[in-house]
Amino acid sequence: MKILVAPLNWGLGHATRCIPLVSRFLDEGNEVVLGGDGESLLRLRQAFPTLRFIPLAPLNLQYGKTKSQVLPLLRALPQFIRFSHNDRGLLEQLYINEHFDLIVSDNRFGLYSKLLKPSTRFVYVTHQLFVRLPRGWRWLEGLAQLIHRLIYNRFDEIWVPDYKQADKCLSGALSHRQRGIPDKVKYIGPLSRLTPTDQKDTTYPIVALLSGLEPQRTILEQEIKKKYYGHKETVLIIRGKIGAPSMTVQHDNITIIPHLKDEDLVKYLNGADTVICRSGYSTIMDLDRLGVLHKAQLHPTPGQSEQEYLADFIDKKRKEKIQ
Repeated sequence: MKILVAPLNWGLGHATRCIPLVSRFLDEGNEVVLGGDGESLLRLRQAFPTLRFIPLAPLNLQYGKTKSQVLPLLRALPQFIRFSHNDRGLLEQLYINEHFDLIVSDNRFGLYSKLLKPSTRFVYVTHQLFVRLPRGWRWLEGLAQLIHRLIYNRFDEIWVPDYKQADKCLSGALSHRQRGIPDKVKYIGPLSRLTPTDQKDTTYPIVALLSGLEPQRTILEQEIKKKYYGHKETVLIIRGKIGAPSMTVQHDNITIIPHLKDEDLVKYLNGADTVICRSGYSTIMDLDRLGVLHKAQLHPTPGQSEQEYLADFIDKKRKEKIQ
């Protein structure tokens, strides 16, 4: 089977959680082609350097500097529409020479075309079946949910990277409710490219994982440096900059690096007392996979209601477990 795997370029989470999917497809003897844009595609290419890749429509978004991202995202709506249209156009052009049996789109909602059916099956990967909007905008959730359902219902299957059991799930009400779950939804279990190990490196009691869109990624980095500079604890900040040169920067007790190999990252996370990170869903899946989620200080991206919900949901689960 010939498979195209294409994640959304919105931070690195969509790409990293596609890595175990690609590995699974390859183990099954399939031909896999990578698709996407920006750092997201670069991350997949680093994981699978021998696989062919196809550039798709670029999505160059940035968050606002304020605590609300509603207006920046509303202003970006025309860009989202163009992005979706361009993805579909490129896909239809590709099909002249590339006949895919399966197209797996991680939140690239435009990666679908009726012209390619029935020979091609389309899968949409998402952990957010139900939309969460910020306070003050909750009255629009019904409309947003209707639009989102119209988007993902075009696909043949919807894969949710989470446990099916509500008591074990990591995404909470974002993907688990008693009603409103389409029959085409399949819970495929959490996805993480990290491999658990007993090995640990205790050099840095505090490890910070930075992720997400600018300028909020840099804002969190500055906050961490300001809080911990000169303290007795040694701090490791991993910037999550895949394309940056492998250069280490030292500020007194704080070490800053652009990225780490997965096996080294696992050792530092195992050895840390505290892990500072965004409450992005892929990060939560990674920490859960390693059994270190209890160490996490989750900092949702300001104004991103999905991350705000996930931070509260995981915090409640941890408190319930302690009790």
